[in-house]
Formats: sequence, structure tokens, C-alpha cells
Amino acid sequence: MKELILGGARSGKSALAERLAAESGLAVVYIATATAGDAEMSGRIAHHRERRPAGWGLEEEPRHLAAALKDAAASGRCLLVDCLTLWLNNIIADEALFQRERAALLDALPGLPGRVILVSNEVGMGIVPLGELTRRYCDEAGRLHQDLAQLCDRVTLVAAGLPLVLKGKSL
Repeated sequence: MKELILGGARSGKSALAERLAAESGLAVVYIATATAGDAEMSGRIAHHRERRPAGWGLEEEPRHLAAALKDAAASGRCLLVDCLTLWLNNIIADEALFQRERAALLDALPGLPGRVILVSNEVGMGIVPLGELTRRYCDEAGRLHQDLAQLCDRVTLVAAGLPLVLKGKSL
């Protein structure tokens, strides 16, 4: 099963993804895409690390997500990727890398064995940003979410800790 969970900042999307992974009954590998560029982000990473069960595997991969997914995927395993928008941020400035990694992710996802839960920030529901790069980032995140939603069995939007299934079987 492939699943996309979207939501705004502090919406509860990561907590939902972690709960679903824990309830899957499968061995879980958490694939983290964040990099600690400052103290605030280091705190966010620490918060996520503290609430993860000790028995979960961890892969930290900020750029080459498709390769990490292929390496970690197995029929008896649940991969939890948190999060796609941080991954996008890590690759978008390098156009060749962005195009290659985006295509690799979309190509790899359908053939991955086991369960895959993808977490991402829904950034397209606010005001249109002023800067060109920020607008491109929002546009690319939206396009990526649309493409992934076509490939996933279930797509869930989380707001205020409440999940709304947009596609697939209800939770």
C-alpha cells in the first residue's frame, strides 16, 4: 500500500503517519529528509526522534530519496518518509538534481514492495508568496502532490489533528 498524508504545519500529519506505521504490524523504517541547519530545526528533529519507537529503523536521506526507498523497501516492512517538502527544499535549487530525483521518486514508488507512507506539507492553501523561488517551490510541491496522489492507494489531508481521507479506504 502506498499512502500520502498531507497537512499544514503542526496539523498532526506526522503523528497520524507514525500511528499508522506502528499499527501496521510491520517492521518500520523511518526515512528522515530534514537537515539541521539551525537550532530551531535541530529542536524539531529532536522532537521527532524522541517520539519514535526505539525499535524502528532510521535512514537519514535529504536528497536521494528514491534510492533510499529502493534500498529499504521489503515486503514485510513499512517505510515512513517525513517529509517530502523538506526533501523538495533540499533539491529544488539544483535544477538537474531536482528533475532527476523527482522523476526517480515517481518511477520507483509504484514498484516498491511493502507499505510506504509519505508525509508532506500542504503549502498551497495560503497566500501566494512574493519571491520567485518561493512561488516555484509552492508550485512544484503542488505538482508533486498531484502526481503522487495518482500513484497512491490512499491520500489523507490532516487539519487540526483530524484526518480527512480524500482517496482510498477510510482510516
